[in-house]
Amino acid sequence: MDPLSSLLSGIRAEGSVVSRAVLTEPWTIRFADDAPLTMISVLRGGGTLLLPDGTERAVGAGDTAIVRGPAPFHLADHPTAVHTSHTTYEIACFTEDTEPSAQQLDGIHWGDDSAEATALVVGAYRASNHRHERLLRALPPVLVVEEDAEVCGWLETAAADAARLAAGSQALMDRLLDWALVCTLRSWFDGAGADAPSWYRGLSDPVLSPALHAFHERPTEAWTVASLAARAGVSRALFAKRFTRLMGRPPLAYLTQCRMDEAEVLLADTDLSIARIGTSVGYADAFGFSAAFKRHKGLSPRAFRAAAAGTPLPRAEAPCGPEEAVGQDGG
Repeated sequence: MDPLSSLLSGIRAEGSVVSRAVLTEPWTIRFADDAPLTMISVLRGGGTLLLPDGTERAVGAGDTAIVRGPAPFHLADHPTAVHTSHTTYEIACFTEDTEPSAQQLDGIHWGDDSAEATALVVGAYRASNHRHERLLRALPPVLVVEEDAEVCGWLETAAADAARLAAGSQALMDRLLDWALVCTLRSWFDGAGADAPSWYRGLSDPVLSPALHAFHERPTEAWTVASLAARAGVSRALFAKRFTRLMGRPPLAYLTQCRMDEAEVLLADTDLSIARIGTSVGYADAFGFSAAFKRHKGLSPRAFRAAAAGTPLPRAEAPCGPEEAVGQDGG
């Protein structure tokens, strides 16, 4: 599984909303799900996203915005609308945190076909495990991708069809928005250039891509710089130099980071034994895994699991060296 697919596997749309409403200016819509990610596709009309930190981002017809949570935020017809008398609407896919003065836009529904309508498809994404933490750290507070009119039209048609179905309509809409999230993030990463995370840039590099795919498909294998270079079809020295330049760290340091990140998720979200987790991320025994994990994360696996049960995951990522990686060969 490639890194983006792995990160997205821990987050899903749930209780998505299809809403087309004729809104009389001034108006605001409050998003109150406390969701890790919220996606807003503007099919018609538009407005300005207002984030708690003061960020303002205009969105128009054909734009898809992804907002990183969990703080509530607004979409307004104009940035000043929230400070003046206005009609307040609220979209909440899976919370009941509704302002008393707000008109709820809840569930799947489809309004009139007026040309004045502001049409939105909104999806809130609930985290099912800790895997999504790495994805959130790679994203800005808000990102906007401009889609072409054909894609926008297709999404509107599909959403309208989903809204008309009595049985399975909510599940259909949720899966549609899962698909849209993947497409939107891929488009944003593709256009982010140097701002994209290193693991994504590496997947598009013709030299590194074969080696990265091989590692992520078989992370428990005893990879060495030489074996990864063979996958890439280049010399060991060239591979190590190119990998370090593009990815920001040596090959085996990257492998160790990936293994420790996966171990974090398994420790926090499963009841697997320490030995079993060590084996699943490429270590021969519990002692070797525990020593590497503590050196890399600053806590033993057992202490980390206890902390994760009642507190947020530690965010510190101590630098690691090639000596920490399984199968290291001095590279």
